[in-house]
Amino acid sequence: MKICIVGAGAIGGYLGARLALAGEEVSFIARNKNLEAINTQGFRLIGEDGSEQLATGVRAFQRYAEAGPQDAVLLTVKAHQVKDLLPDLRTLFGPETMVVTMINGIPWWYFHQLPGNYTGRGLDSVDPGGVLAASIEAERVIGSVVYPAAELVAPGVVKVIEGNRFTLGEPSGERTPRIEALSQALMKAGFKAPVSKDIRSEIWVKLWGNLSFNPISALTHATLEDICRFPDSRALAAAMMAEAQAVAEKLGVRFKISLDQRIAGAEAVGAHKTSMLQDVEAGRALELEALVGAVVELGRITGTPTPSIQAIYAATRLLGHTLAQQRGRLAVQPLG
Repeated sequence: MKICIVGAGAIGGYLGARLALAGEEVSFIARNKNLEAINTQGFRLIGEDGSEQLATGVRAFQRYAEAGPQDAVLLTVKAHQVKDLLPDLRTLFGPETMVVTMINGIPWWYFHQLPGNYTGRGLDSVDPGGVLAASIEAERVIGSVVYPAAELVAPGVVKVIEGNRFTLGEPSGERTPRIEALSQALMKAGFKAPVSKDIRSEIWVKLWGNLSFNPISALTHATLEDICRFPDSRALAAAMMAEAQAVAEKLGVRFKISLDQRIAGAEAVGAHKTSMLQDVEAGRALELEALVGAVVELGRITGTPTPSIQAIYAATRLLGHTLAQQRGRLAVQPLG
């Protein structure tokens, strides 16, 4: 299978290196030192146990058109970055190209083939003006939920922290030949790649924690462990999650675990800084709309009150605006 990874960071590198080592034809879209490193030395993968593998049969391109049409395009960037890839992204598309959205949060295609009253609607929070929906045919899309954690420790070098599961799902819930082929390719590369009949419910279970713990940590600079063990912040997270569950259930989602189990799972991760807190400390744009703003919008669409989510969303949005305006970053430093 001819596969292009758009986003040669930690997760993209992990996927691309493993797929190339399994014999797939893999290319990366990359820039600067990452581009040079991949083309001169391949992509090096450091496993959870410290073992190393080198995928030498990969290529990296800065210009999308040089990679050419693909069987599958894996989007491993953040949600707010996808619009910046257009229109170059389309040069990777052939008649049957799959676009696999390996992105956190509510995707722009959420209402495509969703049974019920909302099918075909757009989401302004994640796709203002419908630019993504107009540029990426919904029929190309395959959803995915990313569970592993990894780190790009140097250009062309990824260290796996833990996990190897990438759940896949057609928006329609069908088990199509193309998703079977993609699942088989991922499994051949050593990943768990189950095909879900209800990818949206899978998306919500991960989002359940992200929509609460990420913005709370960005505002308080607390780790997952601290948020879950401090009674007031634990209660706030639970309130946000309960509101989100009410929204999701109106859209037909069924949660397979309880709210308390989801919080316990986050607490078990320990003293981990969420990705949004890491972005605040690094002065990067916050992945806020797909994780939080979209839930607020879905609350309006379904007529579901989300007061706790809206309050935290407003405060975090202002934080992101302030950091961008000041071109700054914010981190707690020890005294002395």
